[in-house]
Amino acid sequence: MSMGHAFYPAPLHIADSPNGTVQSFSASFVFSIISIYDLSSHGLTMLVAPNKDFTKATPVQYLGLVNGSNNGNGTNHIFAVELDTWQNSEFRDINNNHIGVDINSLSSVQSHPAGFFHDQNGTFKNLTLSSQEAMQVWVDYDREKTQIDVTMAPLDMSTKPRRPTVSTRYNHSAVLRDVAYIGFSSSTGKINTRHYVLGWSFAMNGPAPAINVTMLPDLPRHQTQGHRSWVLEIVLPVATAVVLLSLGAIAFILVRRHFRYAEVRDNWEVEFGPHRFSYKDLFHATEGFEDKNLLGVGGFRRVYKGVFPRSRLEIAVKRVSHDSKQGMKEFIAEIVSIGRLQNRNLVQLLGYCRRKGELLLVYEYMPKGSLDKYLYGKEDNSVLSWAQRFWIIKGIASGLLYLHEEWEKVVVHRDIKASLAGVARSGYVPPCWAGPGKG
Repeated sequence: MSMGHAFYPAPLHIADSPNGTVQSFSASFVFSIISIYDLSSHGLTMLVAPNKDFTKATPVQYLGLVNGSNNGNGTNHIFAVELDTWQNSEFRDINNNHIGVDINSLSSVQSHPAGFFHDQNGTFKNLTLSSQEAMQVWVDYDREKTQIDVTMAPLDMSTKPRRPTVSTRYNHSAVLRDVAYIGFSSSTGKINTRHYVLGWSFAMNGPAPAINVTMLPDLPRHQTQGHRSWVLEIVLPVATAVVLLSLGAIAFILVRRHFRYAEVRDNWEVEFGPHRFSYKDLFHATEGFEDKNLLGVGGFRRVYKGVFPRSRLEIAVKRVSHDSKQGMKEFIAEIVSIGRLQNRNLVQLLGYCRRKGELLLVYEYMPKGSLDKYLYGKEDNSVLSWAQRFWIIKGIASGLLYLHEEWEKVVVHRDIKASLAGVARSGYVPPCWAGPGKG
């Protein structure tokens, strides 16, 4: 988890004297969000703030803008436009791919799915923020109308769309101070994601200068592709020689690989998108589910430690036996829903995978293991003090309160015990079931 900030070094006087009315202003910037995996977290903002000190801000869902204590405070004096790739119920986010107008808080005063409206027919075209493609955003504030317009479009679109993506009214004179700094913030969670601002412009009482997109730097992935092309020039002759080997041997290897990584996929699973992991990735992450990576066994499940080779993200993979398709769609929908839980005292459920006869659940890895090892002396020199025990109990209680009362759905765990509580900052609880208030 990390965050970053970049500011224009000099402060700007954005309000008229002596009445303090914030002047009209306009900004434009080109950005890209790149993740080395199919998932992305969390997002970035363009912001106007009274100073450049964001040391007290926090990453993950707070986007490096505020923290849990000052989120929503009028004393923040912050205006921001967020590009968010993670849906947070605590901020009433509309989805996991949206653009929002923020005033002192991550609960947007107005938001809209990322995309643009066609000038010709007015239809809306969705854009995926984490598509690894460069996109352009325009932010305009009109002092007379106290109106904020935010427009976005693909970088290859020659003109700015006439209709903004999101528009709202808010008097900036009640928010911003006379002296302000213009800049950007971004943050990530568990997924290794990079946020790039390739170019930007700003103006007061007039449109922002046009950005010459031909002069923008290339994204890092272009360099990676060039490296791949160089590798292919060397590997291709060797691969060609290998193809000339016995067709029978090649056919045997292909068939064997097919059955090793075979999965169960139904059409209805398309809607769950990036929450589904491929069995091949999980197989390699756990080194083929080797016994040396086995974390625990119980009932019809076995839990393995895994590490994704590219991102180095540590995970725990739970293999659960299942024989019936009845209710499977509803169950997977609940899994995806639980994956949106955002609480520091809950083990993060990242996604799932299905094979014939088994379901694989992918969790955040807890390196210190479960609580029972520390309570019952299974770990050397692991006696917990009473202060530590109260801290763990408080953490578990906080997680249960979030599940029972604070999230958008009621989540009932049904099986709280020491062997299922992980040890990290405090007590961690893995959620088991989500539903509309059922016990």
